[in-house]
Amino acid sequence: MHERLEEARRENALLREKLDALARRLFGVKSEKLDPAQLHLLLQGLDEPGKAPEPVEAEASQRSKVPSPPRSRTPRLPEHLPVVEEIIVPEPVQAAPEQWRRIGEEVNERLDYEPARFLRRRTVRPKYVRRGLLDAVPVIAPLPPAILERSIVAPGLLAQIVVAKYCDHLPLYRQESIYWTRHQVWLPRQTMAEWMGLAADWLKPIYEHIRSEVLSRGYVQVDETPIRYLEPGHGRTKLGYLWTCHAPRGDVVFHWQTSRAASCLEKIIPVDFRGTIQCDGYEAYDCFAKGRGEKIVLAGCLAHVRRKFYEAKETAPKVAGWFLRHFQNLYELEAQLRQSRAGPRRRHAERASLSRSVLLRLHRALVRLKTVRRYLPKSLMGRAIDHALNQWPALLVFLEDGRLEIDNNLVENAIRPTAIGKKNWLFFGEAAAGERSAILYTIIESCRRRGIDPFAYLRDVFTRLPSMTNWQIKDITPEVWAKQQCRTAQRAAA
Repeated sequence: MHERLEEARRENALLREKLDALARRLFGVKSEKLDPAQLHLLLQGLDEPGKAPEPVEAEASQRSKVPSPPRSRTPRLPEHLPVVEEIIVPEPVQAAPEQWRRIGEEVNERLDYEPARFLRRRTVRPKYVRRGLLDAVPVIAPLPPAILERSIVAPGLLAQIVVAKYCDHLPLYRQESIYWTRHQVWLPRQTMAEWMGLAADWLKPIYEHIRSEVLSRGYVQVDETPIRYLEPGHGRTKLGYLWTCHAPRGDVVFHWQTSRAASCLEKIIPVDFRGTIQCDGYEAYDCFAKGRGEKIVLAGCLAHVRRKFYEAKETAPKVAGWFLRHFQNLYELEAQLRQSRAGPRRRHAERASLSRSVLLRLHRALVRLKTVRRYLPKSLMGRAIDHALNQWPALLVFLEDGRLEIDNNLVENAIRPTAIGKKNWLFFGEAAAGERSAILYTIIESCRRRGIDPFAYLRDVFTRLPSMTNWQIKDITPEVWAKQQCRTAQRAAA
């Protein structure tokens, strides 16, 4: 009875931990930032015997206190906007203008907005016949190449629908309502869905070019996010995944797969790929890397390891605070390197001299906690310790290569637009729509990273693509297009 009672108490404690963690996840603050005051509270009593493993004082904060330069004052209204001027003349002056002399003016500016508008783009092609030849064949100019012959959609409209869905996260049924209620233009969502497939087909060569560039660097971050899709005949949605490949300081490419198996990575990563893949602790990556032999090295994500200890700080505040303080020191060094724009060689040297010693101290503490079995394996702290030890060889990979990041946060940030979008449109209409969405998301994200207007880019590309060859695709990628626009603006300014 005493054994059963003790077992029930342990089970109740574990269930209470799970309920508290779930409540914090649903209703608590999502950010994992910790200020020094909060860490000080967690670390109170650290030197008491038996309170924490190897109570070694954490390194002092290394973040430089360099004051930020003063910001230049920006104009109240953007200078590049067109001006619509309205002159208001006083009534006495209007009555007898010859009796008044203008001595100055008062100017008041406000920011106004005019909603977008539809227009009918009419192309007129006159027919000609040579004079004096009664049986001559009429001459008429050929139609310019179009993205779809005998269709009403023009490049500007197609670009607007793509940007509205994949950049502004407006589902097609909402666009259908907006266009009808505000502009009295009826565009059925089925027609717009077909146009999305048309846009993806035209943009696929650009997508393939971006994909080859991302995977040619020998270092890529990979992550996946679940998205539901409709499967005819089942009467319900099924679960698919958008796999994301990100090259730091480069582009992001999305891939659609209907599962999360390791075989999906065989379709995503080329056979001739050699280098480093940074990922989380999902088993599929390890299975895939073993199948490729020594061609691929897996690098771990310190943010996932840190998150486990952050979730356990309520149940084991002193021990979790000790680990979080050391993680904070590691990230402060990374922030300094990022702020100084350090290259791979300096990053490798700084990490070897500073980060390695912190990681060795963390590893000794993890091994000691695992050996003394202070925490139950199913508790939050027990899971955090096991996860860190399982991922430890992969966590040390970033110390050997200055190109590598300390975590996988950059690729997770690249996934966020898709997460916002699926809260609005909920699911894909079919499995094939996932591949089209992966292409369009890749193009939109590439535009966003370069600070260019995706509507202007897509409208220009949809206009030029029908008359281009595959050899010219490299000249209209977002990267090249942004450079061309910059040179054009410089020439116009000169």
